[in-house]
Amino acid sequence: MKVLIVGAGEVGFHLARRLSEENQDVILIESDPERADFAAQQLDVLTITGNGASLPVLERAGVRGARMLLAVTSQDEVNLISCLAASRMGVRYTIARISNPEYYERGSVLSREALGIDLPINPERECALETYQLLHSAAANDVAQFADGRVQLLGVVVREGAPVAGKTLAEIGAELDEFHFVTVAIVRDGQTIVPRGSDRIETGDQIYLLSPTVEVNSIPPLAGYDHQPLRRVMIAGGSAEGEYLAELLEHHGVACTILDHDRRRCLELAEHLPRALVLHADATDLELLELEGVSGIDGFVAATGHDETNMLSSLLAKTVGARKVVSLVNKFDYLPIVPKVGIDAAVSPRMATVNAILRYVRRGRVLTVASLKGIDAEAIEFNVAASASVSGQVIRDLHLPHGSLIGTIMRGDEIIIPRGDVEIRAGDEVIVFALPDAISEIERRFA
Repeated sequence: MKVLIVGAGEVGFHLARRLSEENQDVILIESDPERADFAAQQLDVLTITGNGASLPVLERAGVRGARMLLAVTSQDEVNLISCLAASRMGVRYTIARISNPEYYERGSVLSREALGIDLPINPERECALETYQLLHSAAANDVAQFADGRVQLLGVVVREGAPVAGKTLAEIGAELDEFHFVTVAIVRDGQTIVPRGSDRIETGDQIYLLSPTVEVNSIPPLAGYDHQPLRRVMIAGGSAEGEYLAELLEHHGVACTILDHDRRRCLELAEHLPRALVLHADATDLELLELEGVSGIDGFVAATGHDETNMLSSLLAKTVGARKVVSLVNKFDYLPIVPKVGIDAAVSPRMATVNAILRYVRRGRVLTVASLKGIDAEAIEFNVAASASVSGQVIRDLHLPHGSLIGTIMRGDEIIIPRGDVEIRAGDEVIVFALPDAISEIERRFA
């Protein structure tokens, strides 16, 4: 499939690398010559220097022969014009990264239908939703939902003395046969392991588990965490992500305090969020954090527009006793650093955008895609077709490629934990965890 990507920033670069690794025909358009040269040197894709909203540049990139255009620059207007031009020039699917909701609300003069956009993605809203999900788990530092919310993927660090520490997966399965979670990955010393029954979980491991949503609360105690209800949250920064998160918290009855250094922004937030306490303050002021009761608060979210400020305020909040600290991080290179410096979890609007786009790029039998922070791996949810090569086979006979495993099977209202004698049937929704080298083969066999 020929895919045009407009914008070689963090999102465009990551998408181009991921799609090229899957042998897609990728053309990358970037207006900044230095950024375009960097992408050309690092990626196995055709890179064109120019404005993605320019018709001659799109023509030079071969837009008329492309199946999909992904407009992911940081400028809404460039993304909108790129999609509008591409749809008029015969591109079948267009996706635009749009932060201003006025540009894609239904019924608007500038609606997505009028602009020829198949999928508008608001990174800030996607990020706020992920943050809300993370706050609800004392243990999770990564989270994704599948099967319309019936199944969750959680990433947790195993604490010293945890019930699962020092045991093999086979031993854990025998002891906890009443639970229905599956360990799909273990990250140890920077290496990702797709585990088998003989693999052992050690203290300090980052593990990823698939679990029915109704049983998610049983996971933290197994990893050494206590359950903590979410009652009070402090948000440092009145960014769009912070505002959307505050809306979610208000809607679910969670008390919320917002700090921002811009007085005018504080007035806007106070008017829009009547139940939130909005303070004109610096989120890196340790004395103020202590004064406002961050010690013992259920959740602290750093959501300013600067990664460094977010990480600093998160560390300060953790130092004075915040139970769960989440930092907003834009730069992909910072994501692996977050757990190493003591911050509980990170969220990335750019990674949220990548996940939403990959889900759409692999549309058809692919229902959901979740890329994980800090490791190059994906959890992919398939709807198995009758014509799929895996349909009608039992799991032990599938001989899945190295670096992949089946995590969960949904059959109607039933959630099935995969065993060797379980048969894959047409119509099943199957979640597969896979490292990059295995993704193409997995998609070929399941889609």
